[in-house]
Amino acid sequence: MPTILPDDLSLDRASLHAAFAAGTLRPDAVIALIHRRLAALDDPGIFLHLVPEPEARAAAAALPPFDPARFPLWGLPVAVKDNIDIAGLPTTAACPRFAYRAAGSAPAVARLLAAGAVLVGKTNLDQFATGLVGVRTPYPAPRNAFDATRVPGGSSSGSAVAVARGLASLALGTDTAGSGRVPAALNNLVGLKPSLGAVSTRGVVPACRSLDCVSVFALTVADAWAGFAAIAGADPEDAFSRPVDLAPLPPIRRLGLPRAPLLAESAAEAAWEGAVALLGAPGIETVALDMADFHETARLLYDGPWVAERAAAVGDLAAADPDAVHPVTLAILRGAGRFTAVDAFRGFYQVQEMRRRTAPVWQGVEAIAVPSVPCFPTLAALAADPHGPNAQLGTWTNFVNLLDLAALAVPGPFRPDGLPAGITLIGPRGTDAALAAVGGRFQAMAQPRLGATPARLSA
Repeated sequence: MPTILPDDLSLDRASLHAAFAAGTLRPDAVIALIHRRLAALDDPGIFLHLVPEPEARAAAAALPPFDPARFPLWGLPVAVKDNIDIAGLPTTAACPRFAYRAAGSAPAVARLLAAGAVLVGKTNLDQFATGLVGVRTPYPAPRNAFDATRVPGGSSSGSAVAVARGLASLALGTDTAGSGRVPAALNNLVGLKPSLGAVSTRGVVPACRSLDCVSVFALTVADAWAGFAAIAGADPEDAFSRPVDLAPLPPIRRLGLPRAPLLAESAAEAAWEGAVALLGAPGIETVALDMADFHETARLLYDGPWVAERAAAVGDLAAADPDAVHPVTLAILRGAGRFTAVDAFRGFYQVQEMRRRTAPVWQGVEAIAVPSVPCFPTLAALAADPHGPNAQLGTWTNFVNLLDLAALAVPGPFRPDGLPAGITLIGPRGTDAALAAVGGRFQAMAQPRLGATPARLSA
């Protein structure tokens, strides 16, 4: 008889591996629980392709003997954003007419499964990963895990909601302008956006190929790091691969905080104030920073020629079959036509100048903490203005990849209205390990819920 698990079982790695080690839990029983949860949830927008339960349970049952040293993700159920290839499954990028059946798996997926993970399914997204709201999809949009009247965040909306709802331990997303951080913040998750090139983007439908990252959603910083460590590494077939050292780094002692946090809601301000109180922990000196140069850089992402790079990936489809493309996405892609090759070179020069201008910041601090999002838009506000709330959500995210930085979104104190907020830690390329160390300590102090589940971070 199959094991019947409690509905409140936490899917974090520590809980599952403790039960696997004790022999009180089998991975195939976790898959059965996930399918029960998904049926009870009745949110058809999370997954675009769900691995049939018998097939997923068979894959779980076929795992080698439990050995977390050799297989660090052994038995963990995982989801993958549907702009990342998995052999034999469709890749849609949330555009049915673009869809194709992948001949092979992206290296990030192959490494995830080689580490012992079990695939649950492929998740919904803002079409072609263009958006931060999570609802620019022709399919039903995933519902925010805390408030169905609010946006779930994007573009990796399905991946974030799947983890927040206890349907996966980890999920892969992508992050170009904040798609691995905004939905993490809006669903009370950890979102690890690695240094550019640390994870191969081969087998990923490009958004802006020069800026794209594969990101990891998880309930805890420790889980996000385990997932990242499993998928990171050099890929000689990826021209943008630039691996980083994952070894522990000296602890961060000086942490920059924005002098003007640019928050659009009083509830967001209250959550940020609570986070700042925790960030000033013993051993860390906080330093007020002027972030004007960072915000000037951020404006280049959609006001500059990187919009044309988005069109380079899917512009032919938009031109040949405009009805196949979401109206907001289509408007963005059509806007790419105003940029010339000269504009592209000028944009590259501007980014290099902004990297030079912001470089002295890293002489005074080792990392920066910022609010992950300045607001929590409602679906009604987005319907009234399809562009404004999306742009606002990128306030603290859009500059990160342009400046070749690493980032980690971490849950923090909740807003007074009961909604999640969170912070993002940002550092120079290659500081991924140092950010994770600070992020883990911050999450432990904040003691938030794990996603939208009843579980809490264990001591």
